[in-house]
Amino acid sequence: MVDKSSVKLLLKILIGAAWIDGKVQPEERQYLQKVAKEHDIAEDAEIKPLLYELVAVQPEECYNWVQEYLGANPSQENYQQLLEAISGLIYSDGIVETEEANLLNRLQLLDPASASHKSSPSAVLGAIQKLYRKWIEQKL
Repeated sequence: MVDKSSVKLLLKILIGAAWIDGKVQPEERQYLQKVAKEHDIAEDAEIKPLLYELVAVQPEECYNWVQEYLGANPSQENYQQLLEAISGLIYSDGIVETEEANLLNRLQLLDPASASHKSSPSAVLGAIQKLYRKWIEQKL
């Protein structure tokens, strides 16, 4: 069973990722509401104002939540779950904005499987494309 506080934090990160370019797109909104309903947290007092865009989320807040979620020594499983969730959100509208690409790049730097914690743009794009293809296959 997944810890409810982890699910809430993950949804907060996704909401922050949706806001990272300054505006939540309709497709991102649908994606967020779907995730919230699937985990039965759409009406949670902490989540509801964020989910329904009553409160804007600043990029730094999103990055802080990512750090909180992953901790100092993230597991590969937690990292992969976060990367897949953020990628699914970002690709939900079919457009990757510069700020969203920067978020994915910063996330790639936190990959526990990367010994050097250095990343090239092509490696990041490859990982994103792989996750996107997987996400699309699941939807079909």
